Amino acid sequence: MLAPEQMSRVLIAAPNDLLAPIVAELQRQRLFHIEDFVETDAEEYEGFRIGVPMEGAGETSKELLRLRSVTAAFSVRPEDLTPGGKVRESQLKAQVEHDLPAIEAEVEGLLSRRTALENQAKELDQKIEGLAPFAEMPVDLALLRGYSTLTFFAGSVARTFDPGVPHEAYYSESKRGKLFVAAVPVQYRQDVERKLLDAQFQAIPIPDEQGTAKERIDAYRAQQDGIRKEIEEISATIEDLRKKHAEFLVACDELLSLDAERSEAPLRFATTDHAFVAEGWVPTHTVGPLKDGLAAATGGRAFVADRPAEPGHDLPPVEYHNIDFAKPSQFLLDVYSRPKYAEIDPTLVMAILFPVFFGIILGDVGYGIILLAMSLGLRKLLKGDEARMLLNVLRNAAVSSIVFGFLYSEFLGFSIPGLHPIMPSRHLNIGVAEGGHGHGPAVPELMIMTAWIGIAYITLGRILGILNHARHGHGSHRILAMLANLGWILVMWGILVMIWSAFPLPLMPDLTGLPAVVLGISLPVIVGGIMVVVGIVFIIRDSALEIVELPTILSHVLSFARLMGVGLSSVAIAMVVNYIAIGLIIEPQLENFGIISIVFIIVGLFVFLLGHLFNTVLGLLGGGLQSLRLNYVEFFTKFYKGGGEKYNPFGMKRRFMED
Repeated sequence: MLAPEQMSRVLIAAPNDLLAPIVAELQRQRLFHIEDFVETDAEEYEGFRIGVPMEGAGETSKELLRLRSVTAAFSVRPEDLTPGGKVRESQLKAQVEHDLPAIEAEVEGLLSRRTALENQAKELDQKIEGLAPFAEMPVDLALLRGYSTLTFFAGSVARTFDPGVPHEAYYSESKRGKLFVAAVPVQYRQDVERKLLDAQFQAIPIPDEQGTAKERIDAYRAQQDGIRKEIEEISATIEDLRKKHAEFLVACDELLSLDAERSEAPLRFATTDHAFVAEGWVPTHTVGPLKDGLAAATGGRAFVADRPAEPGHDLPPVEYHNIDFAKPSQFLLDVYSRPKYAEIDPTLVMAILFPVFFGIILGDVGYGIILLAMSLGLRKLLKGDEARMLLNVLRNAAVSSIVFGFLYSEFLGFSIPGLHPIMPSRHLNIGVAEGGHGHGPAVPELMIMTAWIGIAYITLGRILGILNHARHGHGSHRILAMLANLGWILVMWGILVMIWSAFPLPLMPDLTGLPAVVLGISLPVIVGGIMVVVGIVFIIRDSALEIVELPTILSHVLSFARLMGVGLSSVAIAMVVNYIAIGLIIEPQLENFGIISIVFIIVGLFVFLLGHLFNTVLGLLGGGLQSLRLNYVEFFTKFYKGGGEKYNPFGMKRRFMED
């Protein structure tokens, strides 16, 4: 559980005539993580080259592209569909050959027609836009062109304009501005152009149309209405086809994707003119089934060799190996980085302590119930493995919040009647009269509690660091690295022992009363000092530069105080919302109830609901982000590097079809 799945390296060598059955068997089993072959000049790879796709790969890829253009038009995604039942591969292949071309042709025809109509609608929009400035002009547009003795000007002007030459002009004012259209003898054209330039004239092209602009606009809009109606009919037809064929098309996509994957597999192998070699990784416990399957598929003619991975030498892909409870937290670990093969996998620790930290921060029965309902309700909307894992993480955090809510005796900021806080109280005296029912916050106890959590968690991180180096370190450096991690533990606990010897702190050992031993110095101070000095020596022996990180010992421990600080802020907001909504708005109206009181009570309920909804969102973000930060920064930096490659076995997961 604290280590990834054990992997074994597998080598497969066979003659080229066994390529197809071996690839098909590997694809069926979904166990073999292929290690891509890269051409090299190394002596052991002399004569080997990258393979070529199998016959038919090009046609499969083209058919897959055509199919995906259709599914894109349908807006169909496999993750949005729930398979009604799996179809046999042989049956689906027959349907692909018989039914798929007709569906593709029908859809492509509809899409082409819809695209043409949409282009027509855009062209009509452009024509209407060009006619719009002339909409108020009651003149046939054909009369504004085609003369050898007259030239026409049309455009917008800022003021009434007089060309100063013989002319006929038309003015109109509208929301679009002041339109000016004038007919001027050709011989005066240059003079008028110069005057129009001075008048800040902005020319507008005269549309090449017959009839008035208003008539043409009405005609084009009528055409647009017809086009839109036809587009709607085509879209409805496409939607009907989508409902009818969506699952079939997704199954076809799965089939063709499998064919394409199978055809292109040789591009990842080392080949010669007569044979090929495939290398990769499989989980150790599946080596036997893999060999048996390949032997059955090839009649025992393929050579298959395996050996366990060697930590420190090999870099196998990483597959998690966790109990069901911890599996959702694999998503959070992948967000940071997947562990390397030889590293300790902290998923289980994170699966336990992320919800605990979240519960310590939010710790309210009411908010926990809201988040639990959210995690269950969103399952119908959010599909996919990652979404499901994230919702499971939210579910665990919500349950933790409910548990800690009972321990804190909190429900939407109220104290739960009859339940005294088992943990240090976080209730603030907001809206509570002196001597009232509020428990009052136990800030010192909460601070010490979070400090203990920080001390324990950082110590655990350093212990895991020692184990990491013990498992995959090399020679003397392994010892030095292990001693350095031990040194960090000694320094932290040595400082703590000296603090306990100097100051009495609640919920912590009190060593202040112990007698002096040497030069007025008590034994705990001496022991603590020795621990610090020995720890620093261990750290320096591994890396002297690490000394600059010594101040982070206390800062990382104190960083866990955010568990208290963020939690108290959430409680404060909840209690302020309750005080405003109930204490200031609703309760006074109930004491002096009248008709207008109903309005104020509704306002108070709205403030109550909106305030707690806002605080729920803040609690989700604050609790989630701060819990992640304590794991990623304060914990992982003590032992964890990550950077492992994800185990990705050859072969798609089949959802809509079976062998």
